[in-house]
Amino acid sequence: MALFLCSLPLLRVLRLVDGEKKPPMGYIYEAMEKAKECIMKIFSNDVSKYSEVFKIVDNIWNCQLHRPLHAAGHFLNPELFYDNPRIELDLEVTKGWFECITRLVPSIAVQEKILEEQTLYKAGYGLFGSSFAKSQRKKISPAFWWRTYGHEVPNMRDLAIKILSLTCSAFRCERNWSIFEHIHTKKRNRLDHERMGVWSS
Repeated sequence: MALFLCSLPLLRVLRLVDGEKKPPMGYIYEAMEKAKECIMKIFSNDVSKYSEVFKIVDNIWNCQLHRPLHAAGHFLNPELFYDNPRIELDLEVTKGWFECITRLVPSIAVQEKILEEQTLYKAGYGLFGSSFAKSQRKKISPAFWWRTYGHEVPNMRDLAIKILSLTCSAFRCERNWSIFEHIHTKKRNRLDHERMGVWSS
């Protein structure tokens, strides 16, 4: 029963990834963190009980799903960033953000401008601290929020919009499940003895 309950928060993450309501890039990292918290609660925060599940989840997350873009999207999502001061101190998030700057911005001069501009975003200064920007953090998409309130940090704004506008897919997971389902269908497993004999000879 516990394993079934563990799958529910993970399915929510996959639904978010494939959802069409809002671009998910700014929400995936947080959704995965919440899914893991949910799994911990299912096992009453007993590490000995959920550690094996976490190994499987972390393996799939790290090998197939997790990208620096997700960490950067988490950092750039104003809905999450301003409500959680720990995001700024999270090493994995910071590394993902810096990696995105390095990979997506070829000009070192522009990279340095982005690093300078991020202090305005982090501190919530200028337009970021306006009552409009604050009230819209949870009402409009993160990419549109940056388009509207990021004028004082044009280099960071352009990168933020690029990252937060990206779409995602759970295709890799779907492919794995569809292969699994194909192998284990009743039709496929109804091989009579005669056909099995032909295959073995």
